[in-house]
Amino acid sequence: MENNAIAPVLWVVLVVSAGTNAVGSATGLDFTLRMIAGSVALVCTVLLITHYVRRRKLR
Repeated sequence: MENNAIAPVLWVVLVVSAGTNAVGSATGLDFTLRMIAGSVALVCTVLLITHYVRRRKLR
């Protein structure tokens, strides 16, 4: 995957997983699925920060 396409994909996955985690309790989604969605959101956040820092160092 191109370096320029990584951030938008991570943002989409972050929004979807965070939304699933947030709405999951109101809709009765299983606890395990909400924890998986929250973990995916956390991993995406870490990867976005890492991507930002690496791009900033290259400038």
